[in-house]
Amino acid sequence: MARVSTQGSNQNHATFAHVGRSYYPIFVAVFTAVLLISNIAATKGVAFFEGEELSFGPLQILPLITDGGFFLFPLAYIIGDVLSEVYGFKAARRAIYTGFACLILAALSFWMLLALPPAEFYVNQESLEAVVGVYPRLLLAGLAGYLVGQLLNAGVLVLIKEKTKEKHLWARLIGSTIVGEFFDTLIFCSIAAGAIGISTWEDFVNYVIVGFLWKTLAEIVVMPLTYRVINYVKKHEPSYSVPAGD
Repeated sequence: MARVSTQGSNQNHATFAHVGRSYYPIFVAVFTAVLLISNIAATKGVAFFEGEELSFGPLQILPLITDGGFFLFPLAYIIGDVLSEVYGFKAARRAIYTGFACLILAALSFWMLLALPPAEFYVNQESLEAVVGVYPRLLLAGLAGYLVGQLLNAGVLVLIKEKTKEKHLWARLIGSTIVGEFFDTLIFCSIAAGAIGISTWEDFVNYVIVGFLWKTLAEIVVMPLTYRVINYVKKHEPSYSVPAGD
């Protein structure tokens, strides 16, 4: 076991653990924050081009109905791609489990918060319930979709990287996104559909396809940024090394 010297110039200083130079803890922190914030933002329904109508067969494109977390949740998959590409499946899985645990903690905390008796001067109880109220079916849908989707996203990316090594990063990013986002969306919609008023197969299929396409396209659009982040981290991460010949 390593010992901390108390001789010489160190004897008058307190002892502290060493903080490594890895970017991993930063990504885990941002990853978890994105999940928590997007879950709260998702309580607001959002409609784009509400006065327009555009359909392809049974698929309704416009108006585009989504939730307030639409612009932020894809970032969780982008960070998940960085974690998987740079640190591997085990490290990405650890981050996913950390985010999962924090989502459960947030849900329990909000449930306890709403159960506390409001002070006489507090007049925002109903507004608070509308924003952070825990709906068991929607909570289960979100947690199940997130866990399965993120694990599949990480697993597929790492499997493709085992075959392609450092080449064809675009194939890993797109391939993992398609699989992860599809099952994330499918599981969430399957569990949550009844709770949000979807009662027909036509509406269900539309809900799944539009949600999946939006999330996947969003990640493809920001892929150049994902490339830059991954390349930067690989160059500056002390423990990352590229095998000879790659």
